[in-house]
Amino acid sequence: MGRLKVTQKKSVVGGKPEHRETVRTLGLKRIGDVVVKEDRPEIRGMVRAVRHLVTVEEVD
Repeated sequence: MGRLKVTQKKSVVGGKPEHRETVRTLGLKRIGDVVVKEDRPEIRGMVRAVRHLVTVEEVD
């Protein structure tokens, strides 16, 4: 299974509480933070929910 590189590109300040919590659950704390996660359906769903706040790349 692959891996996803998730980068926070926008602030969560003023956003919905659910989106703020999802970004924190992904492990992102501030703009520019990067995390690498396993490519699983749960992670894909979280990324999809906050796709306007993050960018995603597939890595090997």
